[in-house]
This record gives sequence, structure tokens and C-alpha cells, in this order.
Amino acid sequence: MAKSERIDAVVVGGGIAGSALAAALAGDGHQVLLLERQTVYRDKVRGEVINCWGVEELIQLGLEECILKAGGTYVDRFIGFDEIIDPEAARAKALHLDQMLPGIRGVLDVGHPEACEALSNAAQEAGATVVRGVGDVLVTGGPEPTVRYEHNDLEYEVPCRLVVGADGRMSTVRRQLGIGLTQTPPNSLGGGMLVEDLHDWPVNVTSIGTEGDLLYFVFPREGARARLYLLHDVSQKGRFAGPNRHNEFLQAFQLRCIPDSEMFAKATPAATCAFYPMNDAWADVPFAPGAVLVGDAAGWTDPVIGQGLSIALRDARVVRDCLRSSGAWDPEILHPYAREREVRMHRLRISGSVRTTMNMTFTPRGVARRRAYAEVWPTDPVLAGSRLATFKGPFQVPAESFDPEVIDRLFALG
Repeated sequence: MAKSERIDAVVVGGGIAGSALAAALAGDGHQVLLLERQTVYRDKVRGEVINCWGVEELIQLGLEECILKAGGTYVDRFIGFDEIIDPEAARAKALHLDQMLPGIRGVLDVGHPEACEALSNAAQEAGATVVRGVGDVLVTGGPEPTVRYEHNDLEYEVPCRLVVGADGRMSTVRRQLGIGLTQTPPNSLGGGMLVEDLHDWPVNVTSIGTEGDLLYFVFPREGARARLYLLHDVSQKGRFAGPNRHNEFLQAFQLRCIPDSEMFAKATPAATCAFYPMNDAWADVPFAPGAVLVGDAAGWTDPVIGQGLSIALRDARVVRDCLRSSGAWDPEILHPYAREREVRMHRLRISGSVRTTMNMTFTPRGVARRRAYAEVWPTDPVLAGSRLATFKGPFQVPAESFDPEVIDRLFALG
């Protein structure tokens, strides 16, 4: 076994959170080892939108430029085409995403594998050592953290000051550290597909809405590409399955509420169509002596609100700032991260429940409630808070927006 000198941090997982934090720590002059299982980042149905508040985190980390060079596309308008509103009225009520937060140009749509590649390269350019194709990883926390890993049939042992678990939802680091994870049952089932040749969709417009028994999302990118999503009730598991699922998915996107929606049938699938359960999960304390969890390893919110990339970037920035606060890197310095994340994720879970209840109650009562909500939220900042938090972030809207009595008022509309 090859043993190395003690370094500052070993980051296990080279996704969005892990690579961003590795780049930030290496940029601060720390010795960082970034371990990633994949040799090439593969396209899966993963988050591809960095919301306005996540863009702010990206800028604070100094990583905006590398995402733009990786094909990131700023989208500055949101149009909520929906069965409850005429398309022209929906256009007239478009949200100006470039006005959500000062100095932020909108939401940033980017391919997940391209973003991971760009951030991993940024970490390497900042001075981190990046190892791809890693096999089994064994971590030990405590006062003398150690990481053992396999690579090219050799075993390595690296003592460090801090282990960072950024290895996703099925985190082996989390399991080895004995950190528990609470998960909710699925709130819905959601699937996505990357398409090309979507020439008639405006590249600066994103859209979310409901028709019939489906909730749809459109996240465009340059070059007539877009990631399309459809969500439906858990009782319809397997609705888009089988060898013809790609065509069926695009046929279902020919929604009456979207003008010229026949454009979707002409699009070309560029990646597989896959569906997953939409749920929430959280670690009560996302750190242990000698270790910290970031990104999905520390828990996630229901993807119905598309916050995964923004959460990952916020995790990276907050952990970096905690580590900057003390040269000792004692476990106590991570308490602010744990407290901030607990509140952040709680508020975003509420935002997720609001979107699911408002947009995925496929009944006449649900339609009436959605129509009533559309009338009141634009003029009531408190009732709008849980909705706008998905763009502005959970701390840029009134805190009372997440109070149970306010949510009860929302759900009683109509």
C-alpha cells in the first residue's frame, strides 16, 4: 500500500459539490485530493439548472466563467404556460429572472456532465490533485482522518485534516461515518430527457406548468438543445417505460397550453429517458469529527423545485467559509454550516410541498386552487415567498412565508 504525507483535505466525489469545494479549498492554498469514481462523466437525468441564488454562490466561489465556457446558458424569462391561463396572458405575466437578485443575469442552464467536467478541471487548475477511476474508498474520521482508495489495482492511504463526503445520495462516506439519513416517501415520479433540434423554443425562456395529469418543465440551452421533464402521480409508475418511451414522452409534451407544442414531436432524443422517485432527504448533522458531507450526500430536496445544483454550490461556499474562520479546523467550526443548512433545507422542503400540492393535484379542486393562487401571489409577498424562494433562495424572501399557518392559507385557496 502506498502511503502519502498528511494533506489538508480529501474530497470523495467529483460531482458539483465536491469539485466546487475542491476548487475553492485549493484556491485558498490548501493541499486537496479529489477522488472520483467515473473516468468520464456520463449523462443521466440530473439537475441542469442553477437558480438565481445558486448563480450568486457560483460567483462567490469564482466559478461562473468555467461554467459558461462549458456551455452554460443564461435564461432571463420564466413563462408559466398552464391549462388555467391563456398563452398570451402567460407571456404577459412572464417573470423577469434577471431582476430576481441584484447583478444576477437569470438562471443558468448547463449540462450536468459538462458542469462536473468543468468544475473538476477548475479544481485541478487551482492546484488540487484529481484522480478519476477510483475503486473502493474506506474513510476513517476522528482526530486523525484517513482515506484509503483503490486506483489501477493499487491501494493508497492518505492521512488528512478533513474528509469531505460528496459522493451522492448513496454516499458510502456517510454510511462509514455512521451519519443517519431521513427520507420521505416519494411525492411523485419525475423523468427527463435531453433533446436536440428544438429550434422553435426561445433559448432565453424557461417554463413550468400543469395540464391534465402532468407537470412539465423546459430548460433550454444553446444550440437548440433542452432538457425536458415530466412529472406524474406515483400511482402511474411505468407510464413512460418500454422501448417506445422516448416517442411517447415527446408526444405527451404536445400540450395544448404551450403554443406550437408540436415542435416537441420534431425534437430528437439525445439521451435516455428515465424516471425516478421525487422525495426529500436530510442528515440531521451533516458532519462528524474529521469529516463533513456536502451536496446530495448530506441530503436533498424534492427535485420538483430544481434546487440540487444551487444547494450543492451553497454547501461548498458555506463549508469553505467555515474552514476560513479557523486554522485549526476543529469540528466546532462546522456548526454554522449545519445550522444554516437545516433551516435552508427545511424552507426548501416547504417550497417543494407547495409546488407539488399546487401543480400536481390533478383534480377540479386542484385546478381551482391553482387558479386562485395565480391571482393572489403576485401581490402578496408573504404568500409568494415559498414560490419565489426557488429563484431567489430561501433567505431572500419573508421568513414568515414558511410558517405553517401561511401554508395552510395557501392550501385552502380556491
